[in-house]
Amino acid sequence: MIAAAIQMDSKENIAANWVTAKRLAEEAKGRGAQLVAFTETFLYVGPDKTAASDLDGEWLPKFSALASELGIYLLAGSVGERIPDSKKIYNTSVLLDPRGKELARYRKIHLFDATLPNGRSYRESDYIAPGAEVVIAKTDFCDAGLSICYDLRFPELYRKLARGGATRLIFVPSNFTLMTGKDHWLPLLQARAIENQVYLIAPNQCGEKYGGRASCGRSAIIDPWGTMLGLAPPDQEAVVVAEIDFDYQDKVRRALPCLSHARL
Repeated sequence: MIAAAIQMDSKENIAANWVTAKRLAEEAKGRGAQLVAFTETFLYVGPDKTAASDLDGEWLPKFSALASELGIYLLAGSVGERIPDSKKIYNTSVLLDPRGKELARYRKIHLFDATLPNGRSYRESDYIAPGAEVVIAKTDFCDAGLSICYDLRFPELYRKLARGGATRLIFVPSNFTLMTGKDHWLPLLQARAIENQVYLIAPNQCGEKYGGRASCGRSAIIDPWGTMLGLAPPDQEAVVVAEIDFDYQDKVRRALPCLSHARL
């Protein structure tokens, strides 16, 4: 299977972000991608925390139409999903098949509440409600696990997603900050890939954002040995394309059957 991770520098113009996302998905398709993954919050990055949150109204039909038009599996990295009778939203990732059918919906479990060494504070829980369900989707290629950004720091989630080797691929759409990401992003991705012997598709935001924030870029596709099959630059939009080789994955798992050795 050929997969693509789409790196974007999303800002506050939702219409412009959607045009960019479509253009980059078309580029990925032109390069042979059968599966395309967008970043976390790819439709909007800005101070209005509930912008672009009409998932089940305006946006899901558009995602479905794009997947169907290109004939690809499409991961809508994450968008806001309104919660009835609540001021908060879910941070939600949706996977669609090549006919545009929704296969899975994952709501981000771990919320980024942190004050970084530079003094900048992030409080996702102020406007996002956490999800509670571990989500694995079945595709024609393999079972694929869903995660979002800050989830990457919690290996116990990835152990559940891996299911002892039944899952072959895990998505990590992200908006990883530059402050943490310059040191942690790639090592964490490689660790999750190696310890679970899975492919990781990790599209990330890049560039300067509102209020002096910045994202670290370096979107990646990583194999079960921890090798980076594709890596984007830190500071510009990009399409990372790589082959997902399940025969190679089987060889890694046979040579080092650590998933079957787990005792805890």
